[in-house]
Amino acid sequence: MTEILEFLIKHGYAVLFGWVLAEQAGLPIPAIPVLLAMGALIGRGFYGWPEALIGSVVACLIADFAWFLIGRTKGRGVLKLLCRISLEPDSCVKTTERGFQRYGWTTLLMAKWLPGLSTAAPPLAGMTGMSIGRFLLADGVGSLLWAGSMMAAGALFHRQLETVALIAGNFGSGFLSAVAIAMLGYIGWKYWQRRRFLHQFAIGRVSAEELSGMMGDHPDEVFVIDMRDSYDIKRTALIPGAL
Repeated sequence: MTEILEFLIKHGYAVLFGWVLAEQAGLPIPAIPVLLAMGALIGRGFYGWPEALIGSVVACLIADFAWFLIGRTKGRGVLKLLCRISLEPDSCVKTTERGFQRYGWTTLLMAKWLPGLSTAAPPLAGMTGMSIGRFLLADGVGSLLWAGSMMAAGALFHRQLETVALIAGNFGSGFLSAVAIAMLGYIGWKYWQRRRFLHQFAIGRVSAEELSGMMGDHPDEVFVIDMRDSYDIKRTALIPGAL
């Protein structure tokens, strides 16, 4: 935290803009620590609220609008690609789609607070045919609420953040190493958990052609349950003969 504060004091708005832009573009670099640090500096009188908020929102809009356009042109493939690099790839696509199916454009108001959804929501908005004007308005408001609340927390608790920064500084590189090890351990545990889950539920597969042949030869002996989400079924169709 000490290094972040010192770097922000020197470069301020440019660092905030670039960091938020990079995170919203999909890079695995959390922007919340930088927003909190900027809020602490605002609380100390180093920077102003309007410039920091405008820079953060514009950075979000640039990255999100690019994903929005990609979602419009590339379709569901880009959403699957984004979810493949997440820690919950098996549920990422469905969680994002169900959020839009249930809440519509208002999903963009809360997307920034939910890991994975922040990057996946803009391309899905493009896939669903949302208008550009509605997207920019909803995404802009959501970005403003997210960045504003984080910086407000930093400004409100700037003294406590300074104390944390001093403690972290006393530990030196050992503190950063401990944080890095903890993060790698968490990622490793999630990967092992997913592999264990897939192993437990591994089942035999049949192709569409094989299933069609089975249903044609012995229709009374084949029972098919379509487990897809209603969102998928509406876009395509229920498997013929399935429950």
